[in-house]
Amino acid sequence: MSMQLQVPSIVCEGCGDTITKAIKTHEPSASVQVDIANKTVTVDTQASEESIKQIITATGHTVE
Repeated sequence: MSMQLQVPSIVCEGCGDTITKAIKTHEPSASVQVDIANKTVTVDTQASEESIKQIITATGHTVE
């Protein structure tokens, strides 16, 4: 399942790396794309949208 989430707290490449690593830690098979300019995270995974939101929130970022 593919989902696109708005993450307005993304400001740099480091933010994207942190989010990607956190998702990959919990969901190793997930495909993660971070668009810094548009402040979006696109995730293709079997995990629920709620669990991905929780992982991103746990890194200190906000999800709209």
